Amino acid sequence: MWCGRTRALLRVSGLWPTGVLGRRPLNCSAASLAGSNSPRCWNCGGLGGPLRGDRFFCPQCRALQPPDPTRDYFSLMDCNRSFRVDTAKLQHRYQQLQRLIHPDFFSQRSQTEKDFSEKHSTLVNDAYKTLLAPLSRGLYLVS
Repeated sequence: MWCGRTRALLRVSGLWPTGVLGRRPLNCSAASLAGSNSPRCWNCGGLGGPLRGDRFFCPQCRALQPPDPTRDYFSLMDCNRSFRVDTAKLQHRYQQLQRLIHPDFFSQRSQTEKDFSEKHSTLVNDAYKTLLAPLSRGLYLVS
């Protein structure tokens, strides 16, 4: 009972980050963030924000980050860049990613996260369809 009221009061007073309901905020001092060339989170300004490796979420506030436009389908779907693709592994990765970033899971989040979720989901769908079919996979490899 107190937990919900406390969060609401903290959110109204600006001490609780928006779009992070049910998660404990981590403090990042300005001094610790200064002088770093690492990408920053759009929500909290924390280090390591946009996609680094396989992280789709900020490590500090757990906000969904924007998709990386330079990432290719093979790295996104965790496949070797070759014509031969393990379709069972591809399907498993597709389902794994959709459980993380599908827009249905972001209905109670901020509009920004909803938009990022739609973009991620579209990118994953396109990658899956492209890599699943041999002809489109071959054309993608050539391009």
